Amino acid sequence: NGPTSAQVLGGEIVLIIGIDGATFKIIKKHLKALPNFERLMAEGSHRSLKLDMKPLSAVVWCSMFTGKPPEEHGHWDFVVDGKLQSRRDIEADFIWERLEAEGYEVKALNIPFVYPPYNYNCEHTPLNFGLSLELDELEEDRKQLLAKCREILQNPPDLFIVVFDQLDKVQHFHWGEPVVLEWYERMDQVVGELAEYDEKMIILSDHGFRERVEGGEGGYAPPGAGPKQLKGDHDDEAILITRNVRYPIRRITDVYYAIQEEIRR
Repeated sequence: NGPTSAQVLGGEIVLIIGIDGATFKIIKKHLKALPNFERLMAEGSHRSLKLDMKPLSAVVWCSMFTGKPPEEHGHWDFVVDGKLQSRRDIEADFIWERLEAEGYEVKALNIPFVYPPYNYNCEHTPLNFGLSLELDELEEDRKQLLAKCREILQNPPDLFIVVFDQLDKVQHFHWGEPVVLEWYERMDQVVGELAEYDEKMIILSDHGFRERVEGGEGGYAPPGAGPKQLKGDHDDEAILITRNVRYPIRRITDVYYAIQEEIRR
């Protein structure tokens, strides 16, 4: 295979790894158990991103990859007026569409702003269409998604975006339990492996996590959640770790512009 557009233009491949629900509350407290997070945070830069919108995955991932606040992209939830939303319901261009129109090769995998999660220029169907809630199914889902990443990165596009959404569900049902750290260790392995493929990368989440308070603010639950006891809930502090990215990311919508700037640089 020949070089990609970005390589011909003198740029590097840009890799974006989303981890739905990841929080520095866990990562910073357990860095010795998370050597890849520790290394990447030391090599690059990191900060918390304070959300200026509701910490709802559908809204935040959409804002992140369109560069628009929810008031402009108009996508407020997975289901609106009883109708499951799809890409066609969103009147905004995504970063992968914009860059492909400019001649770049782009792939987006498992982006959970709609259900099932959205793919662009690649095919992947998560277990139970992304609605799995059991730990063993979530682990199988994570493994299959990582295998798909490996397959795509054999012939890497100019831009590759992937979101691992399993941790969010683990935290909803198991916040405060040892299994949560086990899952951060699994995600540490994921970012460690994927980081080997490229130098320019952004690792980020769409929101953080906290203990669920009955009757308190929030009350977010994953699609498909039944009567199980929810232990964790979203908070408004997302994580951001960057390596070899110059564009300053201070809010969620900056991610769109950072990708655009870095792929052209």
